[in-house]
Amino acid sequence: MGSLSIWHWIVVIAIVLLLFGRGKISDLMGDVAQGIKAFKKGMQDDEKTAEKSEPVKTIDHNAQASAAARSDVGSKVG
Repeated sequence: MGSLSIWHWIVVIAIVLLLFGRGKISDLMGDVAQGIKAFKKGMQDDEKTAEKSEPVKTIDHNAQASAAARSDVGSKVG
């Protein structure tokens, strides 16, 4: 009872063909293929833009802190 015989699979395939028809199944497979192609193209475009992107700019927090401290000292003195 746990496994399906070949006759079970034949009946399932026949019901699927009756419900959807050959034309709809082939259209569905074509749509799936187009979706896969679009996905692959999008992945390639993402890789190309990642290669072209500029390096990440960093901010030196220590330089800003020391400049701010200098301006605070200058305002207290004057």
